[in-house]
Amino acid sequence: KRRKAEQAKAKAAAAAPRPLLTFQTRIHSHSACDRDSIMPSKHVRVVVRTRPTGRFAEQTFRIHEDTNAIDVKLPKSDVGGTVNNQVDSFSFKFDRVLHNASQERVFDEFARELLGTGGTGVLDGFNGTCMAYGQTGAGKTFTMVGGPANFAYRGIIPRCITALFTAIAARPECAITVRLGALEIYNELMMDLLPYPSAGDTAADQQIQEDSKGGVSVKGLTRRVALTEEECLQAFFEADAARAVSEHSLNVLSSRSHFVVTLFVESRSRVESNERVVYSKIHLVDLAGSERLKKTGSFGATLKEATFINKSLTFLEQVVVALSDKRRDHVPYRSSKLTHLLKDSIGGNCRTMMIANIWPEGSHVEETVSTLRFATRMMRVSNEATQNIQLDSQQLIRKYEREIRDLKQELAMHDILSGRSQMSYEPYTPEEQREIEKAAEQYFEGEVADVDITSIKQVRELFQSMRRLYQNQQQALQSRPARAHPSQAPGAGAEGDVAEGGQPAAEGAGGADEGVGDEEAAAGLSVGVAADQSKRAK
Repeated sequence: KRRKAEQAKAKAAAAAPRPLLTFQTRIHSHSACDRDSIMPSKHVRVVVRTRPTGRFAEQTFRIHEDTNAIDVKLPKSDVGGTVNNQVDSFSFKFDRVLHNASQERVFDEFARELLGTGGTGVLDGFNGTCMAYGQTGAGKTFTMVGGPANFAYRGIIPRCITALFTAIAARPECAITVRLGALEIYNELMMDLLPYPSAGDTAADQQIQEDSKGGVSVKGLTRRVALTEEECLQAFFEADAARAVSEHSLNVLSSRSHFVVTLFVESRSRVESNERVVYSKIHLVDLAGSERLKKTGSFGATLKEATFINKSLTFLEQVVVALSDKRRDHVPYRSSKLTHLLKDSIGGNCRTMMIANIWPEGSHVEETVSTLRFATRMMRVSNEATQNIQLDSQQLIRKYEREIRDLKQELAMHDILSGRSQMSYEPYTPEEQREIEKAAEQYFEGEVADVDITSIKQVRELFQSMRRLYQNQQQALQSRPARAHPSQAPGAGAEGDVAEGGQPAAEGAGGADEGVGDEEAAAGLSVGVAADQSKRAK
């Protein structure tokens, strides 16, 4: 029995699969070799973040972080009567669900990949966008900007700046330039938050322009060069301090505008050919929150701001709905400044991520369900992220000039070694051109039997000289007066004139005596036209 048990145990060990660690090691090695061919995810990645609250509605919300799902159970209203077919339960599934997560965890699990992992980040030429969406007071500004109370409360924008310059320091072989631009869309007016002192009123309302490839940019937007992380953070804090904020019943510091921070990155290689420029941009967007006026109690200027905010968010949802429907041909990007600015981020050349901030309390169930529905639609939007590479024209010109100079030197060395030391590869002077043209004239007139050919450049100049000579000859012939025909000489009879007796008048004789010619004083005869006497007159 003991021997049979040992044999069965040995068979089971032989049939068992190999250790999982070896398999994972092989997969990791394979992906490291092929990481340059990995392309970014096409669909918009959506993460839901809950605002920490002491009044969490446990009977209404079921949050499953392990399956990245959220279940919502609504209490049925008594208004519908006994038979009430109102939908009272919803289930949503997202790419990631973060419940009571810290700022560091949100950045590490969500936004860090925009900077580059596996050759698909912003330093590799791929555009990126990270936006926060949700109702007012749900924690969007805290997620993107952070809180001033503690350094650990830094938001995604300052953490992205720090991580970007850390990644730049790890690439000494590249010369990377970072520029920062910041704007806000306030009451459908686009304002530059980092204007130069000389800009004046030009920074009050910026305009959006599109290039030939469909890319979107803001005309005249200030792009402040940041050589260090400190300079970049200083520019960001300056722009954040200039935002429009206000107070209402749900939020003491409510954002009254859409805040957009853009990092423009330009990279050149210090090792390889430096005319190849890799450029990209990251949009970091803090959207203003949607508001229900009966809850916020807004009035006056705050009411007007809330109207513009809700209107622009409605147009944003219309764009998302149009992109998620494959049967739609037209996408209303130009309905608002926000949708037009985010044209690249939503359905364009970009890797886009969205954080849906929710407030899981019983008094905000309707707003939470609306936010989750919008986030579900956003996941259906597909982007085509491509690497942005262009060639610097000025660098190319310098490169070609160096190549031409090197080739001329190499040809000069070759001519010296082959006994052709008098060869020149510079353009011909006017005196040399006249000498070549004179040689062509002598060849045409037969004065010389051959022309000595020394280079291809001389052959080209010789053909050009021949062309000029031919054109001059044609112009001379055209300007010469036409030569009269003998039949049109003075005294000759007009064509068709008939002499007496029905015979044509004799040409050259003035219609006088009919004869072969007239005798002149000088020796010889003058030639005329004999009359037609082949037929005898009757």
